[in-house]
Amino acid sequence: MFFNFVDELRAAGIKASFKEHLMLLEALDKDVIEQTPEQFYYLSRAVFVKDEGLLDRFDQVFNKVFKGLLTDYGQNPVDIPEDWLKAVAEKFLTPEEMAAIEKLGSWDEIMETLKKRLEEQQKRHEGGNKWIGTGGTSPFGNNGYNPEGVRIGGESKHKRALKVWEKREFQNLDNSRELGTRNIKIALRRLRRFAREGSPDELDLDGTIAGTARQGWLDIKMRPEKRNAVKLLLFLDVGGSMDPFIKLVEELFSAATAEFKNLEFFYFHNCLYEGVWKDNKRRWSERTNTWDILHKYGHDYKVVFVGDAAMSPYEITHPGGSVEHFNEEAGSVWLQRLAHVYPATVWINPVPEKQWSYSQSTKMIREAVGGSMFPLTLEGLDNAMRELTRKKH
Repeated sequence: MFFNFVDELRAAGIKASFKEHLMLLEALDKDVIEQTPEQFYYLSRAVFVKDEGLLDRFDQVFNKVFKGLLTDYGQNPVDIPEDWLKAVAEKFLTPEEMAAIEKLGSWDEIMETLKKRLEEQQKRHEGGNKWIGTGGTSPFGNNGYNPEGVRIGGESKHKRALKVWEKREFQNLDNSRELGTRNIKIALRRLRRFAREGSPDELDLDGTIAGTARQGWLDIKMRPEKRNAVKLLLFLDVGGSMDPFIKLVEELFSAATAEFKNLEFFYFHNCLYEGVWKDNKRRWSERTNTWDILHKYGHDYKVVFVGDAAMSPYEITHPGGSVEHFNEEAGSVWLQRLAHVYPATVWINPVPEKQWSYSQSTKMIREAVGGSMFPLTLEGLDNAMRELTRKKH
């Protein structure tokens, strides 16, 4: 079983070497954990998972290999028909009725009772207070109400179950999935270079000890706080085909402003032209000349574009191609100028990568940024940060 476990981990893209396999066996041999399925899960996860982006993938492999390990409490387990687990009814109780339901007891009592129910129950139930089923007030099943219970199948309604069968945690951390603000922050931390700049407002403990020992009296030393010294220019495509991605881009923007103190952001639409803006409500009255950006911010800035790159090819290749104004120079010209000033430039695309080949403009934008286009997933963002770190100004 353990060799099959290692093979499944490798097939899922999780590095599982023979050394790690031996480490797991050694830990089990030395009884470093209690002999329970839950403890074995956490031990094996600690041994094999080195990247939190793989946690959800590990959960899926563990469930596949050891399916039933967490649920077979009896020697003769009873198979529950699949249709029992479908939500066919929900009993609506008043607050007074809910308050009147007595708790069954502790975790051990609940699990022991569940074991007996599985052995005794022979048919489907709904709306009751004892058997495994849907609705009702039994501690077992789904779509019902009980202050403490075990949800088997279905979806949570009252968030009160003590244990949920086959619940997978860290579902938003698979590196092929789209992101939330917290996970974006984790990925952006790849792009960090700490330096001590600014006023000395932090106690230098080592310096204070050394100075005091050398001088013979208390010699307090202060130093600037260590900060992320990376400088970032963020260009965000807004409007039109980007509307479906508003929430995702907002999360990226929130994470970036939290992680980078030296960050400047600007909005554009479809392609970069001679002007960008900071406030969408005043996009026509208060615009920033793109030339001013190229002259104001030094070559050491990293540049990140966020957009779906979906537009007419003429918006990239021809003067006057913009759908909003007459641009005297083609968008490709401005992209080339920016890439020349800032070699560390990437484009983050919220559209799934498998769809990029369907859009001619996406191919053209990707070429304009030297092929450095990445999907807005945990893995894609991680690769984008690595690319920015690799490129030097």
